[in-house]
Amino acid sequence: MSLSSQNIHDIRATWSELAQDAEGTTDAFYAELFRIAPDVRPMFADTDLTKQGRKLAAAIGLVVRHADNLVPMVAPLREMGARHAGYGVEDRHYDAVGQALIATLQARLGPTFTPAARDAWIAAYSAVAGTMQAGAADLTRQSA
Repeated sequence: MSLSSQNIHDIRATWSELAQDAEGTTDAFYAELFRIAPDVRPMFADTDLTKQGRKLAAAIGLVVRHADNLVPMVAPLREMGARHAGYGVEDRHYDAVGQALIATLQARLGPTFTPAARDAWIAAYSAVAGTMQAGAADLTRQSA
């Protein structure tokens, strides 16, 4: 699980801009997620979305900070994937989250979200989602 030096530069540069209004970014993300995948909305029925948004921004920030060495992130991401499986998250939901993330970044960053930055975020999200899905698969195997 590694990113190129250009990927790392691009996600750090764009995240530093987005982090200035992390709450607005995460609010926009959840609005987009619920728009494109309304079936996930019930999973958040008892969730304080402001608090959840802060957790999301912190998690993204952590991945961005460790983008040059994601190895320490593997175990926590696998654990997070197992927890999410317990919430009913399925592989198809990861696709919706990825779509919502990219659409949100595009909307929030406008022309700053270059094709290279888009590719960098797709690479980073793919690494994170794949690791989380592996953690969910571990849980499934252990339960069988």
